[in-house]
Amino acid sequence: MDYIKQLTRISSEIIANLNQKHAAREISIQASREIIRLSANSIRCIHRLEMEEAQRLASLAGEKVIEIRDLIYTKHPDLYFSGYTQDAQKEYTEARICYALISDIDIPSHEVLGVEIAPYINGIAEAASELRRFILDSLRKDDSSRSEELMGKMDEVYNMMTIIDFPDALTGGIRRTTDQLRAVLERTRGDLTMALRQRKLEDLLSKHEL
Repeated sequence: MDYIKQLTRISSEIIANLNQKHAAREISIQASREIIRLSANSIRCIHRLEMEEAQRLASLAGEKVIEIRDLIYTKHPDLYFSGYTQDAQKEYTEARICYALISDIDIPSHEVLGVEIAPYINGIAEAASELRRFILDSLRKDDSSRSEELMGKMDEVYNMMTIIDFPDALTGGIRRTTDQLRAVLERTRGDLTMALRQRKLEDLLSKHEL
C-alpha cells in the first residue's frame, strides 16, 4: 500500500479545506468588527435622539449579520458559534432593542433579527442597562413621567432575565449579565427615588413660601 500517495492526497485535501476556512474566518472577523462599530454608533445616535440615523446604521449592521450567517453557518458552524461572531450579534441586538425600548415599539424577536438566542438575550439585558442614561437625562429635563416609564421597562427586562435559568453554555453567561443589569437597576432606582423626593420637597417648600 502506497502510504506516501495517500498521505499526500490527505494533506492536500486538508490544506485546501483549511485555506477555504481561513479565508472565511478572515472575512467574518472583519464583518464582525464592522457590526460592532455600526451598532455602537447606532446606540450613540439613539442617545442623541438621532433616530433615523440610528436605524440606518443598525440596518447596515443587520446586513453584515446576514452576510456572516450565509458565509459560514452551514460550512463552518464552529466559526459561526465562535466568540467574535456571537459578540457581534449581541451588540447588534443591543442596538435594535435599545431603539425599540426608547421608541416604544415592538421588540423584535431573535428570528426577526437573524441572531442566535444566547447573544439575543444578553443583548436585551445590555439594552436595558442603556436606559439608565435616558432616565438620568429625563430627570435633568424635569420629565419624571418619562423616567418612571423607562424605569418600568428596565424592571420588566430584569424580571424576564431572572426566569431564564439554564447553564451558561446555553445562554452565553446570562447570569453574569443579569447580575450587572441588577446593579445598574438598583443604582438607577436609587437615583430616581432621590430625585423625585427632592422635587417633591422643593414643591412643598415653594407652596409654603407662597
